[in-house]
Parts: sequence; C-alpha cells; structure tokens
Amino acid sequence: MLLGVDVRAGEAAVAHAFAAVTADRVASRIQAHDTTLWGPAAAPDAEKRLGWTHLDEESTQFVPDLLALRDDIRARGLDHVVLCGMGGSSLAPEVICRAAGVELTVLDSSQPDMVRGVLSDRLDRTVVVVSSKSGTTVETDSQRRVFEAAFTDAGIDPAERLIIVTDPGSVLAEAGHAAGYRVFLADPDVGGRYSALSAFGLVPSALAGADVEALLAQARAVDDAVWADDGPAARLGALLGAAHEQGVDKLVLVDHTGAGLGDWIEQLIAESTGKQGRGILPVVVASADSPNVDPPTPDSVVVHLGDQPLHHRWSATIRADLGAQMLLWEAITAIAGRLIGINPFDQPDVESAKAAARELLNGDDDLPPADSIDGSIELFGSTTGSIRRALEDLQSQIDPHTGYLAVQAYLDRHALAGLERVRDTLARRTGRPVTFGWGPRFLHSTGQYHKGGAPDGVFLQITCEPLEDLAIPGRPFTFGQFCASQADGDAQVLRAKGRPVLRLHLRSPDDLTRVRELLA
Repeated sequence: MLLGVDVRAGEAAVAHAFAAVTADRVASRIQAHDTTLWGPAAAPDAEKRLGWTHLDEESTQFVPDLLALRDDIRARGLDHVVLCGMGGSSLAPEVICRAAGVELTVLDSSQPDMVRGVLSDRLDRTVVVVSSKSGTTVETDSQRRVFEAAFTDAGIDPAERLIIVTDPGSVLAEAGHAAGYRVFLADPDVGGRYSALSAFGLVPSALAGADVEALLAQARAVDDAVWADDGPAARLGALLGAAHEQGVDKLVLVDHTGAGLGDWIEQLIAESTGKQGRGILPVVVASADSPNVDPPTPDSVVVHLGDQPLHHRWSATIRADLGAQMLLWEAITAIAGRLIGINPFDQPDVESAKAAARELLNGDDDLPPADSIDGSIELFGSTTGSIRRALEDLQSQIDPHTGYLAVQAYLDRHALAGLERVRDTLARRTGRPVTFGWGPRFLHSTGQYHKGGAPDGVFLQITCEPLEDLAIPGRPFTFGQFCASQADGDAQVLRAKGRPVLRLHLRSPDDLTRVRELLA
C-alpha cells in the first residue's frame, strides 16, 4: 500500500483553497523550510521547527545503533520495555508498537495507581526509555526518579536499565551523561508533536521490537506525493482550512487501524491549531457506527483512516501505511495552519495549566473544598448535591450548533481500559461531538485546544482518591498531590476563560460504577 486519498466536498471554498495552496507552492515550500509561510510572528518558531520534513531520510542514520542496542538488551534477558514520556514523546511510539503487534508499556501519567502498577510489573526484566524534549517535563522527571529508586532498591544499577531520549543540551541530557546512561539526542529543530519519525518515535519502538526501518521506508515511498504542490497533503489541508472558514471546525477521525492512530493525530491537530480563539477540534471515534459519524453534526469533517465509502459533503478517506500516514498528517497540519491563520508550531496555552499546578504544589494556593457532595462523591463546580442534576446542568450548557463536551478522566487507564466507551453514550445523549481524554496526558495534546481554541467546550473531569499514594524521590510532593494539582490547575484556567467545568471526585473505586451508570 502506498497512498490513496479520496475527498468529497461540494463547496466552492474547498476548490478555491486548493487552488491557492497549489499556486503558492505551499507543500514544496514547507519541505524547503520556508519560514515565511505562517507570517512574521510565526517565523522564529518555524526557523527551529521544520526539521521533521526530512526525518524519513535522516533518521536512518541511527537505526543501526538502535538495532545493536535492541540485540544487546534481549541478550541480557530484558524483554519488557517501558516508555516514560508525555504527549508527542509517547503517543507515536504507542501507535507504532500497536501497529507492529509488539509490547510497549507506556507510562504517561502522574496517577499513582498507574505508576505503581508499572513499577511492579516485571522490574527484573525491564528497560526504561525516558523521553523528554526539554528534559524538564515534571511527569517524566518524576517517573525517572521513581524508577531509579526502584532499580537501586532491587540491587540493579540504573545505568544498565535507563535509556534517555532528549534534545542536545537539555538538563536531561546532562544528567543522563553524568549518570552513565545511554543517551540518544534528537534533532532540536523538530517539535515534540512532529517527532514521530525522530528518535522520540523510533528509539522505544525499535527496542520493543517494531520494524522502524520499514516505517521510515513507508514514509520515503510517499515523499514525492506528500510534497507535491497539488498532492494529497495540499488537498486535505485545503479541505480542513476551507471547512474551518465555513464554520466546520470539528474533525471526526474514524480510526479503522486498530492501532490508535487517531489519538496521535488528535494531539497533532489540536495542539497545533487550537489557539487565538479558533482551530480544529479532533473527535476520535472507534468505528463508522459510532455517533458523530453517520450522520455527522453540520460543523464536522469526517475523515476515515482506512477505506470507506463517502456519504457526506465534508469527508475524506486515507489509505496508507503507518509511516506514510504520519508524514502526511504532519504536512496536512502545517498547511491547514497556514489557511486558518495560526502558528502551527507553538502551544501558548499549555503552559498556563502547568503554572496553575505549580502554584498549588508550591503552596501559593490551596485545593478548594467541594461545592457539594452526593453520597461519597464530591462535586466541584456544582452546588446541586446531585450528580444527575449536575450532569444535566452541564449538558444544558453545550451550544446546540457549535458546542462540544470533553470528558477528562484522571484515572488509571491501564486498569480501566474501555472507559472511553462513555464517549459514544454521551454523544448519543447530547447530539453533539464528545471527546474523551485520559488525564494528565491530554494536557499535552488537546489541552491546548480546550483553552486556546474556540470557546465552545464544556468539561467533565473525573478524579479519584488513589488506592495508595506514591512518593516521588527528591520531590516535596507525592504523585497523588501532583495529579490532583494538575486537574485542579487546568480547571482553574478553563473557568477563568469562561469554560464550564464539572469535576466528580471519587472517594473509592466503587464510586466509578455509580458514575458509569449515570453516564449510560
């Protein structure tokens, strides 16, 4: 399979946008690193964020080292690979390994039950990849610390088990070299969410057993098509850009791959375009039978990741191997960003939630008390004392023409796989697009859109008391305190921007059964 794209759009605006993209040679200029494409304000970011356009060629240089390291690890009996990383550092490897059918345990959470679960799983056979572009991501740093302590306590030298992926000159690179860890340095001119074909995507995937040489070859095979000025990236970028200008700003991704490709695209599109009060909201669904697909809401483009007949005017299908899909979607995003009029390489609103969480952890502010209680479940953002009424109130605030509901579950996603199905239930109930995100990982992806995109969202947070909290070595706070501060900090920022937020805090695991019943 190479690359097949079908687009159905009966709007003159799409033809006009495609003609403009073609005439301006946008695709080929992106590949040539033309930093002027997104305007003067975006040029400084573009100057240091376009290295991804040639990764399908350049990343082949370190593949032999990766394969040699993989063979060494296996020879030492280390057959369990754990990846500690957030956002772009974890989503691409997770998809690559699922598509390849190889095991990779992704730890992209500060939820203490999830962290303890990974720590207790085959530690004697585990190698840990710690991935952070900046080297300062607090979740990843905390995960590294707790694994170092666990290995040391088990009589294992952490230098034999930890592998670092980061940018040159980062604090993580310096700490890794000083500790004697194996360090892979990524291209600093590649942004995190565009890094699928860089060391961030390839190192953990190769160590887990995925064929990364084939992945890069899939991208190279469609290189000429992707960067053609009248090619599929231009066509799909024009579709999304023109749709956005017509008020069609939701992107329903029907993921037929079974590998979670939609989750990776969600992060790429949402964080790249959701700013300045506009952008494209991805809505990831599991099948063509899911709500929001047939029929979609009038403000949605439906894209099938796999072959599918097209029935709606704003729709497309993409048939391609995984490496080709990744390169194509990165190009689509950059082209759509130009048409929307935003900088697709920054994430100005991600930092606001981080700052609010830091203030809570530093004691500059206190976690607020519950506004009301229903049984053993605490309600924040509702004084009704009834979960049912609070949910009804929240849903009544969804704009029937442009609104959406975002469900944010700060829970152990390894233990609660399948909870995502509440998305379909709520989409049927509301008749509007509904997204589902695991906290805190969504803060590094859709969190940018929630705060920087169109102000049309209402938000349902689900948090819980951990079964057992977990200390972070060298930190004055625990994983439980950190996770709680992330949820509350994000809610503070959302409310300050006028977004309705309801948080349900569960005091025991049994409370989740009750919440599921109320959401059904």
